[in-house]
Amino acid sequence: MNSPQPNAPQPNASQPQARRQQIMLHSLIAKDAPMALDLRLAQELGYDGIELSGAKMRAFLAAGWSEAELAARLRPFTIPGIGFLLDIERHGTDEASLIADAEALFALAELAGAKGVQVLTGPVSLATVQRHGQGLPVEGYTGVLGLLRAEQMAITARNLARLADLAAERGLLVYLEALGWCPLNTISDQVELISRADRSNIRMVVDFWHAYVSGDTPERIAKLDKDILYGVHVCDSLAHAGGLPDEAALRNVATGEGVLPLQDWVDAVKATGYVGWWSGELFARRQHQDDSFTVAAEMKRLMEKLIL
Repeated sequence: MNSPQPNAPQPNASQPQARRQQIMLHSLIAKDAPMALDLRLAQELGYDGIELSGAKMRAFLAAGWSEAELAARLRPFTIPGIGFLLDIERHGTDEASLIADAEALFALAELAGAKGVQVLTGPVSLATVQRHGQGLPVEGYTGVLGLLRAEQMAITARNLARLADLAAERGLLVYLEALGWCPLNTISDQVELISRADRSNIRMVVDFWHAYVSGDTPERIAKLDKDILYGVHVCDSLAHAGGLPDEAALRNVATGEGVLPLQDWVDAVKATGYVGWWSGELFARRQHQDDSFTVAAEMKRLMEKLIL
């Protein structure tokens, strides 16, 4: 990447070099629980911090708690990031909604004392991508579907740069995750997007599931520059036979009980020299209806075994 933009925080300012690997609670472990329970899980089980849900924060405020009360609740916690900003390739008549959503989420992240905000490619709707691929009529948001790859890359990289500039105004970085059923979904695509956006406050998160269904491998991960990495999502999958991945079906498995050789994926990230935070994502419906303390404790033990 070229020299940092004047209004972007320097990497060492916004992302201090971690001295050890850190295990973060992910808000998806207790998907249907309120933020207050997530905080108890992180604190009482000894997690190093929490990758927090923006939706849960908004629900806390909507219930009548004040911003000052929200900030006070979160002050004791290390929060590397909050999720997430959807459909970052929004352009044309959709672009205004992207900027409005970004400004609101960045303000929430600043209030929380978070260091970054997760941004996602789209369309988030798998049905939309499926119908488009089948040549069927599609209603609603379609993003950059149907455009040439060069146009998809140019639009998405331009938006990523603009989002990074808005984030920098609040001392935040943005970390990119490309959804496995969307255009520009591979690790190489994401590296190219970050290079083209050319801002010093952009990183990426390695998500094992999205990488797997996009055709990436631990061997590809191991070749990444550690300085482009901000975090790691440790997660699992059922077997994917190819084509567009159905997230709801493929991720309905407890982490550690699917087909991914998790130790290989973890070792690949560590081979880059990365030292930082790791959070365990969970989409298994059975575990979401179980005792959240038991599930979160089991996830922490698994991650410590894999990573530390």
